[in-house]
Parts: sequence; C-alpha cells; structure tokens
Amino acid sequence: MIAETGLAPILAAAAALMGGIALLAGLAGGAYVTATAFGAKCDDARPGQPESVPMGLCEHLPNVAVAGAEHGLIALQAALRMRGVPYSWGGGGPSGPSLGIEHGAHIHGFDCSGLAEYAWAKVGVRIGGHTSTQWNAGIRVPRSQIRPGDLIFFARDPTRAATIHHVGIAVDASRMVHAPSTGSTVRIDTWAGDPYREREFIGAVRPSGNAMNPGGAQEQAISSRLPFQSAFEQQI
Repeated sequence: MIAETGLAPILAAAAALMGGIALLAGLAGGAYVTATAFGAKCDDARPGQPESVPMGLCEHLPNVAVAGAEHGLIALQAALRMRGVPYSWGGGGPSGPSLGIEHGAHIHGFDCSGLAEYAWAKVGVRIGGHTSTQWNAGIRVPRSQIRPGDLIFFARDPTRAATIHHVGIAVDASRMVHAPSTGSTVRIDTWAGDPYREREFIGAVRPSGNAMNPGGAQEQAISSRLPFQSAFEQQI
C-alpha cells in the first residue's frame, strides 16, 4: 500500500551546517519544508516550483531539532525528490538514475540499492552500490531508535545477512521511501505492520563517515549486484 496519501507532517529540523544554514527538507502532505536555523519555509509545490502556501500549513509542523541527524535528513530529502522515477534493475548510483541491466537495460531509473547509494552520496557518504555492502556501511540501529535517513533492510532469511535482498530509506519508524520492484516507481510505503515486510525485516543501519575504505570507494560494477536481486523485485 502506498503510504503517501494523507501523510502527516513528519520533518522540520534546525541544524548548524555551513554557516548555520541547514539544507534540510521534509514532506508534509504535498508540501516540502526547508528548515534553517531561523525557522521553516513551506512550499506547496515540488522543489524548483515554489508557489504560495495556504495559511496555517506551517503551524502544524512539529518543531524538531535532532542533533547529529542532519545527514540522515538530507539523504531522505534526496530520496524523496526521486519519487516517481521508474524502478530499473541494476539502475542508479551516486550521480542519480541510470539505465539498468538485463530487463532494466532500457529503463532509466533506480533499483533499491541504487537509490540508497544516491541518497547518501548527497552528504558525501559512500555506502556502495549493493545491499551487501550497505549492510556494513554504518552502525546497526535498534528498531526503536530508527530515524529519518536510516537504511531499512529485508532478507529472505532474517537470521542470515547473506540473504538480504531489499533496502529502503526510513521516513520514520514505520515508513520508507524505496524503489520496490520492476514495473513500479520510487515511492513511500508503510513497512511496519505489513506481514511480508515484518517477516523479512532484518535490521536498520545508520551510515557514518565515508563508510567505505579508499580501496572500495570506486563505484562497483553494476553487474556485481545481479546475483542478489530478489525474485520479488523481478516479478512485481
């Protein structure tokens, strides 16, 4: 089920980055919120298409200031801006959507790990282009402490990390933005409480630092991701 309809205001943050301005954004219904150290500005259109804001919209936004969370918020913003981009098997990377491989070869878009890699590249964190690398690209986060931008992982067998096949970017503790499967587009879905996702949830990771060592900083060959793609992603 797509969880964008009626999405409540979820992000408004103040953080000190580069001269005290935080380039953060969130989603509130159809509105985007840009937060700085001095307050929040709401736009009821997509970034790059600012329009007037209905009176009273901003007053419903929570006053959230999460120390150290600005990287996750920026990564989440980057992923949210890609909503509607097609799923492409093996597609996407640090520079954005791209042609994939095999049945994604003619589709310009993202697969799940390509979207995650792109989002975190926006804050200079290199997490690699495959879920197996991304699983080890930061610290493990208890489910009760998931925050925006954390990576949410799913595995065929949650007791074995080698079976991880899908990753999403946390919007909050129950929703994620992700590239679900062939034939779909980047979107927000509720994963918490969904039997399929609950059964396959293996954990969450908060990327940190440059994540990959210098020798692993080069973009991985796109074909290296193929053996780990799930049957679910192929068929739906």
